[in-house]
Amino acid sequence: MIFAGIVAEEYVVQIETPEKQVFRPLGVVSAIWSELSGGIGPWGAVRPLFAVALSLVPFLFLGQHFNRQHRKAGEWFLIQFPLIPAFLWPFLFVWSIADAWWVSSGIVASSQNSLD
Repeated sequence: MIFAGIVAEEYVVQIETPEKQVFRPLGVVSAIWSELSGGIGPWGAVRPLFAVALSLVPFLFLGQHFNRQHRKAGEWFLIQFPLIPAFLWPFLFVWSIADAWWVSSGIVASSQNSLD
């Protein structure tokens, strides 16, 4: 037969014994913080929340200034005045809050990718 020349190979499986791990309370806190912050550190976890908190101040668009988008903040500051009598200003206000969160999260993500 054709298959008579094939030699059977043996595979050896070795199971490593786990090393004895020392319990440290600081290690537990560190692991919990890493899971909560997504591994991006304390400022990376808080930066979008801080941008949202700043953008909650009405009429000033501080969230955009915090994200270093000064031109956008200036343009939105000027465009809000014609929107106030048309009752469209709340939509711009809510959009600025969402934009501050989105841009700040993007800044954190791009800085994390540049570190990798």
